[in-house]
Amino acid sequence: MPNNVVKVLLADDHTIVRQGLKLILAAHPDLEVVGEAANGKEAIELAQKLRPDIVVMDVAMPEVNGIEATRRMVQNEPRLKVLVLSMHKEAVYVREILRAGARGYILKDAIDTELLNAIRSVARGDGYVSPAVSSALLSDYRKNVTDPLDLLSNREREVLQLIAEGKTNKEIATRLNLSVYTIDSHRGKIMEKLNLHSTGELVRFAMKHGLVD
Repeated sequence: MPNNVVKVLLADDHTIVRQGLKLILAAHPDLEVVGEAANGKEAIELAQKLRPDIVVMDVAMPEVNGIEATRRMVQNEPRLKVLVLSMHKEAVYVREILRAGARGYILKDAIDTELLNAIRSVARGDGYVSPAVSSALLSDYRKNVTDPLDLLSNREREVLQLIAEGKTNKEIATRLNLSVYTIDSHRGKIMEKLNLHSTGELVRFAMKHGLVD
């Protein structure tokens, strides 16, 4: 698919890590490494010069750290997507860099299994967070959230309300102009976030929190 090649800039202060990433990506014709940066400052400059689709970036880097570099890159070029590579799965790191504008976060020890999925997912405009990271984020979020509704995105609240109004996945999909598959995925995420296990429980939750009468 030469017309849809995803241009990737690699930013990591360890040459061996960049070489490893390059080797993995070189085997896939839909992905092309267009440049390498050894520090955050270089990453910002190369992102402007080379205009990649995605920057795969370490958090801990000299000159300018990954969080600040992400913030500046996304400000300079809003269409640019940043996928973070890190050894840290602590929620505080993840929250900071996602807030700075990163679209994905994977752990270095999961590169072999997750890198390609993560790059393609982020390139499509979706986010990607390593499962180990998302569970840490979720439990951290649950600890800090008093209203369970705050766990849900605006779209998830909308879907929950329509489920509670008795609409089927197909009806909700039509109403929101989304695929049935997407609605099903939202439903699964809502149940996981709220720790609910059936449609009945979803309806009771929505009534209790004033989403439906």
